[in-house]
Amino acid sequence: MIVVRAEPSDLTRLIKFRTDTADWLRPKGIDQWSLPFPPEQMAASIARGEVYLFKEHAAADAAATVTLDREADDLLWTHEEQLEAALYVHKLTVDRAHAGTGLGARILDWAENRAVQAGARWLRLDAWTTNPRLQAYYLDQGFRHVRTVHDPEAGGSGWVAQRPARTKFGSDVALVDLTEKTET
Repeated sequence: MIVVRAEPSDLTRLIKFRTDTADWLRPKGIDQWSLPFPPEQMAASIARGEVYLFKEHAAADAAATVTLDREADDLLWTHEEQLEAALYVHKLTVDRAHAGTGLGARILDWAENRAVQAGARWLRLDAWTTNPRLQAYYLDQGFRHVRTVHDPEAGGSGWVAQRPARTKFGSDVALVDLTEKTET
């Protein structure tokens, strides 16, 4: 797999990741991502260089996506926690054709390596409050549950977790990061 930064032309594909996942979860009784995400917010993340695509090769359709930034949600993270250097994982989505291959775990390790490079102490995320399978997945990936925020403003995604940012040697060998060449 290769890692590339998303471009504005990828917005339609990023929206499709969300709708496909919502369609897959709905029959399981999980309403995650059932409400459309504002495309202008996703476009702004793309413009800031925070959205990444994972592909089998440069011309292939994206197999997965993640947004990685320094934006701590004030509703989810305390002021003291926000003072600690961290990178935040958002919208991690693996296409169903690539589910069960370990790609999600490799993306989390890649994100953690990025956190280390950025001098962050933590890799953090929030997950859907009513999706225990997703929460268990993150716990299996070494995240520690910090708290669950039950506030309508959290939009259903109030389960927050973190893991220490440490270099994952060998875990991202199969991910060729092409974004390094475009960073300033």
